[in-house]
Amino acid sequence: MFTSVLMIEKPLTPADVEFVTTLHGDDPVSFVVLMQPRGSKDRLLRAIDDIALGELEQASQEGEEPEGREALEPAEQALTHSVAALEAAGNRARGQVVQRRPLEVLRGVVEETRADEVIVLTAPHFVEEFFHRDWASRARHKVGVPVLKLFSHAVDEEETTAGG
Repeated sequence: MFTSVLMIEKPLTPADVEFVTTLHGDDPVSFVVLMQPRGSKDRLLRAIDDIALGELEQASQEGEEPEGREALEPAEQALTHSVAALEAAGNRARGQVVQRRPLEVLRGVVEETRADEVIVLTAPHFVEEFFHRDWASRARHKVGVPVLKLFSHAVDEEETTAGG
């Protein structure tokens, strides 16, 4: 069985699930999902990314992100949703919320599970990517397996209001 460590920062959308579960064709895949919520320390970077993407209104509305215990509950809910979605697609999946030292946790999980790859599924973060400070760039120097960076699919507002 192929083992992928999947690093995410928000719940998987149905398109994300289809994307990551079809990467290896019909081969069975086991996922270990590491959920790291973005905190308020990333607010400036998110605003710059929004501007770069032409989303000026969203950039001006960047608010405080929950930190610490306040961030834990939404992160755990996002993780539970994502693991359930991967399992519903016929894969083995488990996960954990990572609040501190994500790259050290990643390296430990890769070693413990003997993972075949790491998939970083994230929204574009242009500033971090330009300076190679994004998860994928940093992970490539920490783990001894291929690191694939994929961009997550945004949930349309219509999907959200329709319950999808």
